[in-house]
Amino acid sequence: MKRLFASIHDVSPRFEGQVDQLLDHLAPHVGRRLAMLVVPDHWSSAPITPAYATRLRGWADEGVEMFVHGWTHRDDSAHSGTAAALKAKHMTAGEGEFLGLSHAEALARMRRGKALVEDITGRAATGFIAPAWLYSEGARAALADAGFALAEDHARVWRPGGAVVARGPVITWASRTRMRQLSSLVAAGALRHALQPTRNVRIAVHPGDTTVPALLTSITATFAAFRRHRPAAYAELLG
Repeated sequence: MKRLFASIHDVSPRFEGQVDQLLDHLAPHVGRRLAMLVVPDHWSSAPITPAYATRLRGWADEGVEMFVHGWTHRDDSAHSGTAAALKAKHMTAGEGEFLGLSHAEALARMRRGKALVEDITGRAATGFIAPAWLYSEGARAALADAGFALAEDHARVWRPGGAVVARGPVITWASRTRMRQLSSLVAAGALRHALQPTRNVRIAVHPGDTTVPALLTSITATFAAFRRHRPAAYAELLG
């Protein structure tokens, strides 16, 4: 059976209105069968408030899966390696929080985020997904030590310390610049066709997508293209 895994990234009080809009936009396609990637304190200036914690608990009670999505989402590391520095500069606007972290620092942030999300929802976090899908080697190693059952990057979903459980690129969009918008529209259009035979398809949306009508139109078309894929929970990959 073909499955569709939908996710909303950057879930935080900072983007409350945009997250609500995305939930409404995706509802006709997946209902509440989706994942939320929760940022505990976005850019160290938007902590989870009691009111927002109540909302997260309500969504979890409705069946929404909760992933830990870093701690601040902001990259505050000094990158020494050329490859990491290039990724930090060109792949994300200073938001690859876990790209430059040591094992110890990554583990500390993962454990804090996991404890917070699980305390709020009253259930285990489904897994961890690094901001911008970028990990240092230390961060990858810390995933299993933190006790996460699943992790994800652009190309795969895996059990930390274990096997890859799904492969294939995430379909996602970029809203930061006009050029990135256009390139993501082209990529989404191509992947709508290329991934049709794929058993497990992942689609990820971000709060910024709500600011560009063309992106929302593309999101709708993409979900419609995979209507024969069953909306699924990431936890099914552990079966």
